[in-house]
Amino acid sequence: MGRSAAAVQLGPGSLVEAYIGYETPHGRMLCGTVEEALDNRWLDTYKGRTDLIFTSPPFPLSRPKRYGNKTGDEYVEWLTGLAPRLAKLLAPKGSLVIEIGNAWEPGKPIMSTLSLEALLAFLKSSGLQLCQQFICHNSARLPGPAQWVNVERIRVKDSYTHVWWMAKTDRPKANNKNVLTPYSPEMKRLLRTKRYNAGTRPSGHFIGAETFLTDNGGAIPSSVLQYSNTWWNADYIQHCKKLKVKPHPARMQPGLAEFFIKFLTDERDLVLDPFAGSNTTGAVAESLKRRWVAIEPEADYVRTSRARFANLGLK
Repeated sequence: MGRSAAAVQLGPGSLVEAYIGYETPHGRMLCGTVEEALDNRWLDTYKGRTDLIFTSPPFPLSRPKRYGNKTGDEYVEWLTGLAPRLAKLLAPKGSLVIEIGNAWEPGKPIMSTLSLEALLAFLKSSGLQLCQQFICHNSARLPGPAQWVNVERIRVKDSYTHVWWMAKTDRPKANNKNVLTPYSPEMKRLLRTKRYNAGTRPSGHFIGAETFLTDNGGAIPSSVLQYSNTWWNADYIQHCKKLKVKPHPARMQPGLAEFFIKFLTDERDLVLDPFAGSNTTGAVAESLKRRWVAIEPEADYVRTSRARFANLGLK
């Protein structure tokens, strides 16, 4: 699928030239790089109005991939250059959440600090506040790095990524009541029996029974999030096979997008993903009735990402 320019109304008072991949009742997929979108003012109407930028940019891997990841100092410089431009898109109480994977030194069984260096440089350049760090664990991830894990067996598999939540203010829009998890069987028993060992702990803290015997509808989740993306990709993979196009190799877990969209936005809020890939963010935002804009430079990935919306009754 080639890109075709079209004049589109991206928001109130803004008629610009943009490459439209497709549109849905709540969102729009643009085909181009994030640099094109910013340089050509495709996103001007969203400056100061974006409630959540949620994205997983290409990771700083030791080897280049088809989807255009950068390596080494070039990666840090690239990500840092985008930071202030993306920050300007945020609403006063909006958030930016970015997933960054681990990096390994080329040819060596040692980890690189590149992902942490990129995060610190991004924070400094953007001027944003770091609200909280999360860990996203994917139990279904294949063992890797293969040489050190599968062949030489001198490391264990790398199965998590860092997720960093930032905002313009130290009190952005957020509500953990929107992401409560089911109570454990033990907690359900406590709520049923109303028996709890209240009192002073060895640390000196006094824990009252009323603190733990109130049913709040669920438990507050921790900052360690665990998801597997295997089930989500079935329709997408089948669609790619039908079109004889390779699927995007780095597909985001939908549960990760759902968690932060529910946690940090309300219905009709605007969610932007500047590195959309197979557009998990857009599909999840659509299902949650959020407005969304996604950007992806590879035309094949834009075309096949439409399969994400099949279960939403969209074509």
